Amino acid sequence: MDYIILLHCLLFTLAFADKESQEKPQNLFSNKASHKRLKRDWIWNQMHIKEEIDAPLPHHVGKITSSVRNSNAKYIIEGEYANTIFKVEETSGDVYAFERLDREKKAEYELTALIIDRRNNQSLEPPSKFIIKVYDINDNVPVFVQKVFNGSVPEMSPVGTSVTKVTAVDADDPTVSGHATVSYQVIKGDEYFTIDDSGVIFTTRPDLDRETQSTYEIVVKAKDAPGTSGDSSTATVVITLSDINDNFPVFKHSSFHFKVPENISVGGEVGRVKVEDIDEPQHRNTKYSFVRGDYRDTFEIVANPYTNEGNIRPKKPLDFEKVSEYRFDIEATDPTVDLRYFKSGGSRSISTVTIEVTDVDEPPVFTKLPYEFKVMENDPEVRTLGSVWAHDPDAAKRKIRFSRLRASPNGDYIRVSDTGIIQLPKPLDREFSASYNITVAAKEILEDGRLSDRESHAQVHVIVGDENDNAPELVYPEEPRVCENAAPGKVIVRISATDKDELSPRGFFKFSLATEDSNFSLIENYDNTANITVKYGQFNRELAKIHYLPVIISDNGVPELSSTNTLVISVCKCNEKGNFTFCEERAKQVGVSIQALVAIFICIFTIIVLFAVLAMLLLLRKRHKKDLSGLGRSVAEIHEQLVRYDEEGGGEMDTTSYDVSVLNSVRKSGAKAEAAPSPYAQVQKPPGNATSGAGEMESMIEEKKSEADNDRDLLPYDTLHIYGYEGAESIAESLSSLQSGSSDSDIDYDFLNDWGPRFKMLAELYGSEPSEDFVY
Repeated sequence: MDYIILLHCLLFTLAFADKESQEKPQNLFSNKASHKRLKRDWIWNQMHIKEEIDAPLPHHVGKITSSVRNSNAKYIIEGEYANTIFKVEETSGDVYAFERLDREKKAEYELTALIIDRRNNQSLEPPSKFIIKVYDINDNVPVFVQKVFNGSVPEMSPVGTSVTKVTAVDADDPTVSGHATVSYQVIKGDEYFTIDDSGVIFTTRPDLDRETQSTYEIVVKAKDAPGTSGDSSTATVVITLSDINDNFPVFKHSSFHFKVPENISVGGEVGRVKVEDIDEPQHRNTKYSFVRGDYRDTFEIVANPYTNEGNIRPKKPLDFEKVSEYRFDIEATDPTVDLRYFKSGGSRSISTVTIEVTDVDEPPVFTKLPYEFKVMENDPEVRTLGSVWAHDPDAAKRKIRFSRLRASPNGDYIRVSDTGIIQLPKPLDREFSASYNITVAAKEILEDGRLSDRESHAQVHVIVGDENDNAPELVYPEEPRVCENAAPGKVIVRISATDKDELSPRGFFKFSLATEDSNFSLIENYDNTANITVKYGQFNRELAKIHYLPVIISDNGVPELSSTNTLVISVCKCNEKGNFTFCEERAKQVGVSIQALVAIFICIFTIIVLFAVLAMLLLLRKRHKKDLSGLGRSVAEIHEQLVRYDEEGGGEMDTTSYDVSVLNSVRKSGAKAEAAPSPYAQVQKPPGNATSGAGEMESMIEEKKSEADNDRDLLPYDTLHIYGYEGAESIAESLSSLQSGSSDSDIDYDFLNDWGPRFKMLAELYGSEPSEDFVY
């Protein structure tokens, strides 16, 4: 039909163009027109062609024509698809398509028409653009934009509740009626859901239950406009039912049994009761309550928000001796369930709970907490304040032993006997502490006499009552001063007092001067203060620059106590305005506390002990030096003697070098020894072991050297240790200088100096004692 209409339009256009050409003057191309070119026009309609024409190629598209009347005119087309898809007949201007066109690929083509002179290829008319439109023939099937769609809807939703929307697209021309219109249909799952023409899916049933079926998979078909037949496409829609709170919790068991020791702490876990709620966790809001059993004040059930379990906890201590078993019914419910969607089956779930309390060895229980006692301070007659008492709560009823665990202030001020009697070893002083706190521990005495390791504690508070045992004291002001020319009545300073005792209920402190014979007066303010004023005026600094004013303060207590305090007032020079210009510097009053005195005494005692230790060390050092005075003049000489022992003689064992009998005979006769031959060279050693003395001396030297090397307190030479050794086989008396130097003998050994150099060392050893002390 469209093709016929197009053909009629084309014929009408051609006829109209031919009529216009006949009306134009025939002399258009004559030489009389002075060769002036007239404007010419292209003549054709917009071209159209249907897609996918089921006819042999080529397909006629249309005709391009021009008003040029030239037998040599030639039509050509240019453009992207010219001479490939589209071609034009040179003489007639008919345009043909040499391929089947697809509007869904390209809906229109733009080409350029030209008319030229075939002889010289000159354009006879300017080029003109034209468009070839491709008509749609509804040759495409609607296609879903995705293969699988997902949707969600709350369970138990009413009929007609929107679930989701699907979309299918038809590639045909939407401007042509019916070509791009898509209709939808549920072909699987239509008993639960339906779909409208816009692709929105709705519910068709009000009883979709997530707990029965949580997911539905339906198939949707998309096709062209209703009433048309043809191909279609399908898509899958997965619909999930979201949960609502429409189910009550149900106990997993009809009864629960728990065992718990009686010493379980308050708030501890006795056991857990479990319920089942088929709703999702975010919709589980189980509440537990007691139905039967009078134990609401003993236990509580707390729901765990994560596990939905009920945790049974005691609200107060359990006692096996009083109640050994608890039995009660509990109910589980959910107050947030939407009753509009409630299913039949009952809203109550009840279970029986049995709690068995087991006996444990409990610590003693005090009958009264806390304990408080009152006592007056400084009362020597009060030795017992009272007692604490505890008992064994178990069936054994063991005896209890008490002890003091802690005390504040710390010290032996309050004692606790084994039977719990609170005792005072001495009167208490309220000024030291107005109250005393102790912790008393109670333990059971086992059958074998040992104490149980379980104990309980009680706090004992002792309040000390006050008695008037402290006189008031003056609160010394900051350096009271007065001008030497002060007028009578001038207030010098305001004084106040303090009292370690409690303030007397009878009133304020009383102030008075110890003497009226002064240039000062006292005026009470009746607020625990008093003013010191000038009595006569005109102080004389030449007579006294500082005045010591005794002030008596009474406390109005029972008994009344008073104290005399000295107020030091300086008389100063002042200017005309009464400002102080010069005051003498007075000595500071220094007070030392008892603690400071104790510290000083400890320091003095420590110093005395140190001096005593030093004196003892010096005495021992002096005595040690005196013992070493016979060593000779120097340590070097002693060392020389030891080194040259085999040459100079002097050893007790070396009797081959020195004959003592010769020495004695020479000393008695007073004759000088001959230089040669040596008379003692012929003296023979008595019979015996010739090597025993040398070997014993050698071992002794090594032993003494080892001791000296390992003992830091000994002298750095081993000479002192050797000279005290007498030997084992000496036939003479000892010649050691360590003993002879301090001997009381009256023998004069100066004659040894005349015996020559071989006896020089012996003469020095038996000579006069050295006058210098030994220096370390």
